[in-house]
Amino acid sequence: MSNQGTGVHLDEALTTVERVPSTTDEKSLEKDEKSYYAASADVEAASDSVDDDTPDAVLNSERDIATHVISTDDDPSLNPWTFRAFFLGLGLSAFGGSLAEIYYFKPQTVLVSLMFLGIISYVLGVAMETFIPRHGLFRYLNPHPFNKKENAFIIIMASSAANSALATEILAVQRLYYNITPNAASSIFLLFSSQLLGYGIGGVLRPTLLYPSKMLYPLVLPLISMFDAFFHDGANNRRRLRVFYFVFGAIFIWELFPEWIFPLLTGFSIFCLALPNNAVASTLFGGTNGNEGLGLLSVCFDWQYISGGINPMTIPLKAQFSSFIGYLLCMVIFVAVFYNNIWESQSFPFLSQLLFYENGTLYNQTLIMNANYEVDPTLVAEQGLPYYAGTWVVYLLTTNLSLGATFTHLFLWNRDDLRSSWSWMAPSNLRRMWQEFSWKGVNWKFWKDDGIREQPKEGEDIDPHYAQMLKYPDVPNSWYYIVFAISFAVALVVNYKSNSTLPWWAFIISVLLAIIAVLFFGALYGITGYNLWLQNLVQMIAGYLNPGLPMANMYFVLYGYNTVTQATLLLRDLKIGQYAKLPPRASFTAQVIGTLLGAILNYFLMNSIIANERDILLSVEGTNIWSGQQPQQYNSQAIAWGGLSHQLFSVGMRYQWVPWAYLVGVAVPVPFWIIHRYWPKLRADYLYTPIICYFLGYLCVGINSSVMMYFIIAFVSQWWLRTRHPRWFQKYNYIIGAALDGGTQVMVFILSFAVQGAAGTAHLFPAWWGANQGGNYDRCLYLD
Repeated sequence: MSNQGTGVHLDEALTTVERVPSTTDEKSLEKDEKSYYAASADVEAASDSVDDDTPDAVLNSERDIATHVISTDDDPSLNPWTFRAFFLGLGLSAFGGSLAEIYYFKPQTVLVSLMFLGIISYVLGVAMETFIPRHGLFRYLNPHPFNKKENAFIIIMASSAANSALATEILAVQRLYYNITPNAASSIFLLFSSQLLGYGIGGVLRPTLLYPSKMLYPLVLPLISMFDAFFHDGANNRRRLRVFYFVFGAIFIWELFPEWIFPLLTGFSIFCLALPNNAVASTLFGGTNGNEGLGLLSVCFDWQYISGGINPMTIPLKAQFSSFIGYLLCMVIFVAVFYNNIWESQSFPFLSQLLFYENGTLYNQTLIMNANYEVDPTLVAEQGLPYYAGTWVVYLLTTNLSLGATFTHLFLWNRDDLRSSWSWMAPSNLRRMWQEFSWKGVNWKFWKDDGIREQPKEGEDIDPHYAQMLKYPDVPNSWYYIVFAISFAVALVVNYKSNSTLPWWAFIISVLLAIIAVLFFGALYGITGYNLWLQNLVQMIAGYLNPGLPMANMYFVLYGYNTVTQATLLLRDLKIGQYAKLPPRASFTAQVIGTLLGAILNYFLMNSIIANERDILLSVEGTNIWSGQQPQQYNSQAIAWGGLSHQLFSVGMRYQWVPWAYLVGVAVPVPFWIIHRYWPKLRADYLYTPIICYFLGYLCVGINSSVMMYFIIAFVSQWWLRTRHPRWFQKYNYIIGAALDGGTQVMVFILSFAVQGAAGTAHLFPAWWGANQGGNYDRCLYLD
């Protein structure tokens, strides 16, 4: 299930946290812990934890999960700085960067799985250990058995590369809709600066967003669980490893069927088979092709789409419960909007991210812009204002609702944490820092910084994984400041050299906005594993700051939104390093190298796919294999917000409630907080309102036939297995999730190049009943 980035909260059933825990709740801990982390008052949920001798107990806190699902042991003698680690890291960075760009052009947003990278790196590392001799010159290639820290080093490098850089979205839009092909040098420097800018910000915020146990980063738990199975001795781990190999092999073979031979398995719908020529049935029950329908009651057997961006076996039940409520309401709202013809919805496709004329034809944006890519009011008057599909307007509204609700939710439930996170800005602290500052104390030779950190006081209760990391030299903050400064300077130069139309002052505002957002949304991601989609808010701000400049809007979003994403990804990978006890400087090196290599590969593969699949990428629905839904929405948002924000979204205009939704969203959590405060037995805290709001528009894009199966599997894993079979859950839940992701993505990568046209002509499976190559695979009516 992966249409867009989302945001959720930790499930009470997994953590017994009735809300995001506040420091004021943790009365049982020593007060001096609150000052331990330099920028945070996050306190570890040490109370009511599971004892080591209770294997059948239900895990009750973040600390329990971090110490019982994964190992806290460390062997300082393990060396990650090997030729083998760099060789495999670079190779898999190339592999992951290419795969990420392929997934960017899929009909549903799919992410490269950390498990996939972990499996491949482990297999190849063990192969090098086995087949390369350890004597003579070969001892430098194979100095010792392949170890856990080498594997972590490889994964961090590869995962840093395995993201489709948002800058490629700008470049894709310019090629598809502006007929502009920027030169390779400026394009690559644009990628470099935009990808590394967030690293500098995220690195400085490590004490708040990385070190505490509360920052669990639940999506990396299957990976670390897999590490324990790979590298820890004992019968239990060997048994887990056998289970892993069996599930990996089974799903690898199985995915050949829904992905190529039998694509009807992507979404089996009795209603589509019974009503193949009914348009209403297609919008309600169809869902195997991009932008087909809501996928109601469809049964999906394709793990790629069930677990496209979020493995249902890893996200706690409370988060899933709120998501499920939003999902059910989403279908009701979409149907009501479309069939009541709100915003003239029936004149346009049911699901679409494009802009349309009032008569339903595609809007030609080039006809309203002058030679400088500025919107010309006279040309707009001639062409008329564009329209969105009604369901896309709902998505914009609900995304804004969720963002407004997030700030209120964090303020109501976590104001003490927020206060402590920003305590350095208090006048007294600023005054003290100024008084203590001395130019003589500045270490200008930052490369010689020993990185030795203060050791915890005796009896001090800190995260057990972080405590193990204190023996290694840390990455000085100066390194992250330098990454930020260089990226900032390069970005400013590229903005002017590439004719982005973004003024320098607007660029600075976008970066300042990102710095503020990282603290809020980085905490949300660390605690829950999800991000809310911040892009709409940033586009709205850019539209009002730079009216009539759609190109500038795209660049503002690049630095105001992508920077936040990159900061959270950096922190996620650093958490992998913390769990695996990888020295921080090894993590830093791997991240920078992987990011730069991945950006280059993103650029070249994007050019290849656009050259081979241009017509499909420009179509409304695309195919089951390729889709331009991401550049389509990015472009249409830039035109609407960047070029026509006042005409479409201001007070009295057609879509005025889209920006107003932010203010409405601010009020949404208040009634639930009041109810929980005065009537706690009603359990209003179980409903995480930002997630419910976001999911009210969740089905606006992509392949929706997988959503019902996603929630079924989540319920089986996070409720039935976790509460009824806790020992089995601890041993096998995350390792099976890892195997399912890994086997699926290996097969998807092979098929993408072998038969699906990633680098040339596609070779679809011959048409038969289970492979309807002339329409929707679930045999619902194809709506042109």
